[in-house]
Amino acid sequence: MTTPTAPTATLRQCVILAGGLGTRLGSITATTPKPVLPVGGRPFLGWLLRELQRWGFEEALLLTGYLADTLRDQVLELAADLPKPMKIVFSVEPTPLGTAGALVHARALLDERFMLCNGDSLLDTNFAPLLAAAAGDPPEILSRLLLRAVDDTTRYGRVSREADRVTGFVQNHPGPGDIHAGYGIFHRDIVAECGTAASLEREVMPRLAAEGRVRAQAGSGYFIDIGIPTDLERARSEIPAHLNRPALFLDRDGVINIDHGYVGGIDRFTFTETAREAIARATNAGWHVFIVTNQSGIARGFYTEGDFATLHRWVQEQVLRSGGTIDDLRYCPHHPEGTIERYAKASDWRKPQPGMLLDLIRAWQLAPSSCHLIGDQPTDLQAAEAAGVRGHLFKGGDLDALVAQIITS
Repeated sequence: MTTPTAPTATLRQCVILAGGLGTRLGSITATTPKPVLPVGGRPFLGWLLRELQRWGFEEALLLTGYLADTLRDQVLELAADLPKPMKIVFSVEPTPLGTAGALVHARALLDERFMLCNGDSLLDTNFAPLLAAAAGDPPEILSRLLLRAVDDTTRYGRVSREADRVTGFVQNHPGPGDIHAGYGIFHRDIVAECGTAASLEREVMPRLAAEGRVRAQAGSGYFIDIGIPTDLERARSEIPAHLNRPALFLDRDGVINIDHGYVGGIDRFTFTETAREAIARATNAGWHVFIVTNQSGIARGFYTEGDFATLHRWVQEQVLRSGGTIDDLRYCPHHPEGTIERYAKASDWRKPQPGMLLDLIRAWQLAPSSCHLIGDQPTDLQAAEAAGVRGHLFKGGDLDALVAQIITS
């Protein structure tokens, strides 16, 4: 008998509702689907997918309908500009099916657990608490929604709750309250609850809430829905200002974990005392967090790149459960004295050379003047200087205190 695996905070798939007509935008969406309207130098979905990649999502399943071919072409084009590779999959409604119908139509493409997102709204928040809480939900809970408080819920609909249990959804209710911010963790079993209903928001979710099968997580931060012309125009100036982030580069051994020497597996990985708190602090402050690490243990044959990847997935899971994320990483497996022939060479990615930092700066389109690196060796600081990044030497102790000082300086 196979033992079921415990749910993880790290999810692979995000499912994006991108099939709407965009009628409130009038002629603006006559030839361009709302999710790919230009916003701050890239299609709106380009910003959304970049944000989702920060949390480990590797596949985007787009539920499309209106102008599906146009949307497909633009999404495939913008995917080339994403910081990390991402698998893009499309499910095209044969006729307008509504949000519940679109999900049912795509049922064969759904992971067991996935993030469901609106393709026309964005919340700049820390998703780690949502992901971690959803991983702990019992099987009967089919969804955990991300909520945000607003001054007037009329346009969005109000979500009522008792603690984290959603008790109802109220449409056209004026005044302050919580709204569904357009993100939620869903279980694939919700498809069986959809039937022929056209709307998740108006039909399926209210019934499941009444049955006690929907949970919620409060979120905060900048929120925008581009569904009306005034907010679309506002998004075009505000989104780049919010999402062009400062960045924190972290060396690994001796900074994030105790340097036991050539750490290539979970059994030898020990977080330094406040490393997870430091990463969570930077994440909460809206900073990118990257790892840049020399890994000559691969060149020396102590462990493989596969071993390193397995370890990093575990590290990311622990970080998410602690309230933060590692947006991306770079590592150098090369060393001139390596015993594995294909790795036995010099590399401009090996610190003190700046290659790893420069590649992240390029991929994430960072301003070096807004970047900081923390390392425990002079070679780390030399790499930072060569990349135009401010370097900080960590001599052990309280990493969280150092990160707090950097963020507030």
